[in-house]
Amino acid sequence: MTNKNTEISTNSPGHPPAGLPDVPFSSNGIRLSPREAIVAVIIVVVLFVLIPKCWCLLEKFEPSADYRVPYDLSSDYWFYERCCRWAADRYETFVIGDSVVWGHYVPPDNTLSQHLNRIVGSNEFANLGVDGIHPVALAGLIKYYSRSISGKNVILCFNPLWMTSRKHDLQTEKEFHFNHPRLTPQFIPKIPCYKDTSSQKIGIILERNVHFLSWASHLQQISYDNLPPSLWSIEHPYGNIFHGAGIETSADLDTTASESGTDFPQTSWQDRGLGSQDFPWVELETSLQWRFFCEAVETLQKRNNTVFVIVGPFNEHMMKGDSIKAYEEIKKGIGTWLKNNNIPYYLPDSLPAEYYADASHPLSKGYALLAEQLCREESFPLSRTIHLEDSVAATPTIIRCLEKTAWGKTPPYKTIFR
Repeated sequence: MTNKNTEISTNSPGHPPAGLPDVPFSSNGIRLSPREAIVAVIIVVVLFVLIPKCWCLLEKFEPSADYRVPYDLSSDYWFYERCCRWAADRYETFVIGDSVVWGHYVPPDNTLSQHLNRIVGSNEFANLGVDGIHPVALAGLIKYYSRSISGKNVILCFNPLWMTSRKHDLQTEKEFHFNHPRLTPQFIPKIPCYKDTSSQKIGIILERNVHFLSWASHLQQISYDNLPPSLWSIEHPYGNIFHGAGIETSADLDTTASESGTDFPQTSWQDRGLGSQDFPWVELETSLQWRFFCEAVETLQKRNNTVFVIVGPFNEHMMKGDSIKAYEEIKKGIGTWLKNNNIPYYLPDSLPAEYYADASHPLSKGYALLAEQLCREESFPLSRTIHLEDSVAATPTIIRCLEKTAWGKTPPYKTIFR
């Protein structure tokens, strides 16, 4: 006799009850037909493209005239790219470089670009410096995230500090964590001290080329303490992961703050107790930093930009021993390369010792003097009358009348001393 219990027991796991068709066992996931899969892929691709663009409409971004990339977003390259697009619509001249351009020891209204703006009497120079970016990373920043800077005037700053040792020049074989590794070459050419895994490097390359991934990195930095949302939720078990995605956070970051906070005491390197050093300079011919700086110049030129290069000004008062002679040779070699490539440049003399905070960063008075010196440089053409009425240095007031001209050509001018 067959009862109900016997019938049930004959149905082994993975087989349907009697009377139902036998189908292969599978998970509960949704199966898509080829046509449905194509539609799903199209939807995902559209979202990948549209979400970063729509985010720009949602995230408030209203920079002031003296705006600079916030220190806390120095590694947010999606945001830097947005700053470049914003500036390209409003400015014709950009000042690009490391913390010397950014203004590590001064507030935003005392950077080199702002002193130049005061001299010309209008906001013509945009500060696109990034704190801590060395020339190897700068070449990557310009190549991958500064495409909107095209057909413009670019003042590009080379800080010799990055050549003061083989470690600064990224030539040592021993691994160490340097600034902005995501902007450096990942495989070719090889950076000796860069030891990330292949999978990490491939992820970085994908982020450079997939806008959605760089936007996701931006979201992590401004909302989730630079962590993936999944890890953020583990560290904040009672936090609201959706509340973390604040729309106004990047605009609310303090652009006046640096690594040391919002206070900028104008204390010279001497008053800070810093002594002279015998810097073990790297030769120009073997320097990785100089090689990639040259690549950055070439990339900007290929995009129809006119480039003007400023070298330093390095604090030569801090040098001693053989480093003084070695630095003179480096400056000579840099000037020769720039001259041979028809690139207008300025190799300033060292500023007064009390105008430096350390080996390479000027204080506010140092930036004011440097801007004034630039405007006296014949190879630095401007398109309007310049009034140097409040000179920092004890030099005569100069009025230079320049006609609008292409950079790189000596403009007609006359100088009047008062």
